[in-house]
Amino acid sequence: MGEGFTIQISSNLVDRLEDDNEKSKKKIRKPKQRSREPQASHAKAPQKLISEDTKTPKATSPTGWPLHPPLFLPVTQPPPPQSANPAVEEIRSAVQESERVLDRLQKHGDEMLKEVTQRAKQLHEKEFKLPYQKPMPCLAEKDACLTCYKEHVKDPLKCADAVKRFKECARLVRLQAGLADQ
Repeated sequence: MGEGFTIQISSNLVDRLEDDNEKSKKKIRKPKQRSREPQASHAKAPQKLISEDTKTPKATSPTGWPLHPPLFLPVTQPPPPQSANPAVEEIRSAVQESERVLDRLQKHGDEMLKEVTQRAKQLHEKEFKLPYQKPMPCLAEKDACLTCYKEHVKDPLKCADAVKRFKECARLVRLQAGLADQ
């Protein structure tokens, strides 16, 4: 609804308006009295000095006014005309009220969207966390066996004690799990 428009006024249009204005002024002008000649010649002298001082010629129209580049102005929409029909006024007020309600609903919708997104994120974090995992039994004994095998690549029989400890630990864990199941 608040779209702006621009108007371009060209220099040709300005020139034509000045020419029309000049023609109308020539018809209306009355001859001036010549009693003030000394003041008129005195008034022209500073103008000549000014024009002689400037070395760059300025573009002027026939009346002596400087030409300006085109002027762009935004066009605002005029207020709607007041109508005598009260039904039209009621409709306008209803439309304005509807626009205000729409703005409020959009703001409320944005707030609700943020809230729902935040709650969904919290729920997702809570629901999809990895459950607490029990530590692997006999981990130390297993690591001791692997380390021993890496150290004694050519003679693995030296790791027999480490393997026996790992085997015993695994047997105890299986017994505990079997008793827990019963």
